[in-house]
Amino acid sequence: MRKSKAKAGERIYLMKVTSSDWSGNVRGHPHRVIAIPEGSTLYRLAEAIVDGFRFDFDHAFGFYSNIRQWTKSEEGYELFADIGEESKFDGVERTKIGKVFHETKKKMLFLFDYGDEWHFIVELKGIEPQSENAKYPFVVESVGDAPPQYGEPDEEF
Repeated sequence: MRKSKAKAGERIYLMKVTSSDWSGNVRGHPHRVIAIPEGSTLYRLAEAIVDGFRFDFDHAFGFYSNIRQWTKSEEGYELFADIGEESKFDGVERTKIGKVFHETKKKMLFLFDYGDEWHFIVELKGIEPQSENAKYPFVVESVGDAPPQYGEPDEEF
């Protein structure tokens, strides 16, 4: 994953990303806190999330306001819109994190891989000034082991 310094004066968003079940339950699930500049795109946030959980970045994804029933979301952002597929939502490649997560505690569902439907709850936990020589994004906190993306390692296919 590409990392770079934040732009002058850009604030850093601390995004807590917690793996969840399809109902939005997060108790006992692993989480990561990712530091990322507010001017980064949702696409870049998605890359950081997938990298933080050690998944391959090889599937379509979207961000949705309805955590329990993503298909009923009023607000959403999808990769489909960027690749020319039909979508009722804006794309992720030009949408800035600061536009979507405009207040702390705002949560959205990050749905990765529409086949397996990996659910992650993304919440803006805090905003802080940038560190002088830091390259973003990076994982600030990692709690719990990430689930295997494609089944158990010893599982036969």
